Amino acid sequence: MRRAAILGLALLAAGAGVTQARLVTRNFEYTMEGVLLGGYMVYDGDVKGPRPGVLIVHQWMGLSENERMRAEMLARLGYVAYAVDVYGKRSRPVDATDAAATAGRYYRDRDLFRRRVAAGLNQMRQSPLVDPKRVAAIGYCFGGTGVLELARSGADIAGVVSFHGGLDTPTPEDAKNIRAKVLVCHGAADPHVTPEQVRAFLDEMEAAQVDYQFIAYGGAVHAFTQPSAGDDPTTGAAYNADADRRSWQAMQNFLAEIFR
Repeated sequence: MRRAAILGLALLAAGAGVTQARLVTRNFEYTMEGVLLGGYMVYDGDVKGPRPGVLIVHQWMGLSENERMRAEMLARLGYVAYAVDVYGKRSRPVDATDAAATAGRYYRDRDLFRRRVAAGLNQMRQSPLVDPKRVAAIGYCFGGTGVLELARSGADIAGVVSFHGGLDTPTPEDAKNIRAKVLVCHGAADPHVTPEQVRAFLDEMEAAQVDYQFIAYGGAVHAFTQPSAGDDPTTGAAYNADADRRSWQAMQNFLAEIFR
């Protein structure tokens, strides 16, 4: 299963769009409230002029190879991709216990969470390669929660996509601030997001009349896009090649629509 998951990701990347792209990659640093943050930028060097930008917010272990791979896949689709940092370059979790404690700080302080994600968005918008009127944000797990909070903050952004992210928020009334279109790709069997949280999220979106899509993938648990989660769904977090492929295609359709 592990080998199949890696092969599935390779095929997904190969079919992501412009396979002959001349990818240009670079690491970058920025600061927010005195904290040094680091990110990873990718774009197709053969594409001329400004193009849509897509922000990528990491899962709870921090900026990793998963986000770098997704950035490269997005660049092959013709976007400028910015994989950004919420935790800071000097705050990298070493294991799940450390990650839970680090991520917990932002779950408890949603205003700080929003500011950190917004700092990355501001960095992306400053790039001359990015059309500042055509930007979106995607996030995985922890990052999925982050992009939803970015939307709830009222950020001027075309759309956000959450992959197996947390849906709860201490301020559901902030949904009235959402200006972005919203796509949520959810594991229908995710034990970390309760049916009550799903129902509350849907009610929140409906009450605020948000333009949203909610897709649940049968049999998929938490972290269904990440091979590093393993292949045993009984643990509550596992890679699911079908859900990964389908959710990536849903994201592509969503981005094509909002940037049309």
